[in-house]
Amino acid sequence: MMSKLPRWVEYGAFLLTALAGSVNVIGLLSFQHQAISHVSGTMTLLGSELLSPSVSTFHLLLIVLSFLLGAAFSGFFIESQALKLGRRYGIALCIEGSLLLFALYALTSGHTWGQYLASAACGLQNAMITTFSGAVIRTTHMTGIITDLGIMLGARLKGAPFDKRKAKLFIFILLGFIFGGILGSFAFQRFDIASLVFPAGFAFFIAFVYWLYLLSNKSQLEQKG
Repeated sequence: MMSKLPRWVEYGAFLLTALAGSVNVIGLLSFQHQAISHVSGTMTLLGSELLSPSVSTFHLLLIVLSFLLGAAFSGFFIESQALKLGRRYGIALCIEGSLLLFALYALTSGHTWGQYLASAACGLQNAMITTFSGAVIRTTHMTGIITDLGIMLGARLKGAPFDKRKAKLFIFILLGFIFGGILGSFAFQRFDIASLVFPAGFAFFIAFVYWLYLLSNKSQLEQKG
């Protein structure tokens, strides 16, 4: 049960998924209509491309590897993927924002490797937080979240207890991703690929809010530490 779930977890999850949702919709609208916040579709395309390898096959492989490298960096830098205040999420978010800005520079200069930087940024974010109080949390794709929510609803129909706080967290995650998609689509319609500036800036903003929260709760964290 997650009855003692602090409010900042839900709000933080909403902000992170909004960030991922905005990046993903910009990718779908610009990068050859290809999602970049997750690699399920990319892996499917890669599998089909392997029947008759071409330059695009290598490109898809690099997209997947970039996501993997971003996640690997997160695992090295943050050390543990269980959510806990005090870890270096702020710096990781600043690195993510920087990757998105470099991706924008590359793409506006006509270099496809900008897509790899954007994919690495999403891999980094997705690996930042993977569990909280036993719940599996993903902030860059929604398949697992919807699956877990469906399992909870099915179990409730059989009489099992329903964890309302856990369901609330999942709903915040889903709404955040949709909200990010709306914002990203709105920005892309007006600024095209330059709209990547918005999720990049949003990453820096979330990092700033996180650091402010840490400072305001410094004494409490020291007591726990």
